[in-house]
Amino acid sequence: MSDLTKDQIRQNVRNRYKQIALQEVNAGTGCWTPSSCCDSPTEISSKLGYSAEELSAVPEGSNLGLGCGNPQAIAELKPGEVVLDLGSGGGFDCFLASRQVGETGRVIGVDMTPEMISKARANAAKGGFSNTEFRLGEIEHLPVADQSVDVIISNCVINLSPDKPQVFREAYRVLKPGGRLAISDVVLTAELPPEIKNDLDAYSGCMSGASSIDELKMILEQSGYTRITIEPKDESRTFIKDWLPGANIEDYIVSAIIKAVKP
Repeated sequence: MSDLTKDQIRQNVRNRYKQIALQEVNAGTGCWTPSSCCDSPTEISSKLGYSAEELSAVPEGSNLGLGCGNPQAIAELKPGEVVLDLGSGGGFDCFLASRQVGETGRVIGVDMTPEMISKARANAAKGGFSNTEFRLGEIEHLPVADQSVDVIISNCVINLSPDKPQVFREAYRVLKPGGRLAISDVVLTAELPPEIKNDLDAYSGCMSGASSIDELKMILEQSGYTRITIEPKDESRTFIKDWLPGANIEDYIVSAIIKAVKP
């Protein structure tokens, strides 16, 4: 990856999710893979920890079967809170969060793919979600005011950024004092083989951009966060193995719950 610029990586990621938003390819587990074409988004999300009630509570078309966990389930959201979703896609996690924060709360989704923003806004209108809005922007440069957010959620998106320290600095900027992170993402458990590490499609597929737990802890500490916990989920190997068939990718990455607080 060293010979690729950050912008080349972003463009490749943006194009992948543009295609998914336009349904030019089938959405699949974690980040799209051909092997998962036979699973519906509902079946995939069930494996990621979403309940049947959650899956039936969102507008049709908002669940694209993406992600590696269920961040709003770990966020302990309260009525009246302001929630920010980094990489909001079709709006799935935003709509679930909006039910928890209620009419007095607000949910903001940020995504760098225009087609995803259009899809999410259409889904919000279809479902009557008046407390939810979607903004076009990069998670490294959030279109969100300083100290305006109570909780930041994200589902298997930060690994896609070529500048993770900048993502967490921006998250810190927009969080209120006492604000918290509740993130599902993948982490490295072993060094990736060169053929995966240097594969741009593996990067946009949520694999080769993963960081180690120690690296993420260091980034979070340097950004100013406290009460940092990163909890790997070994059971996630059961669906991660399908992301890159035949490569034993589950031996190198797992899903994890990442939590931290801005003091």
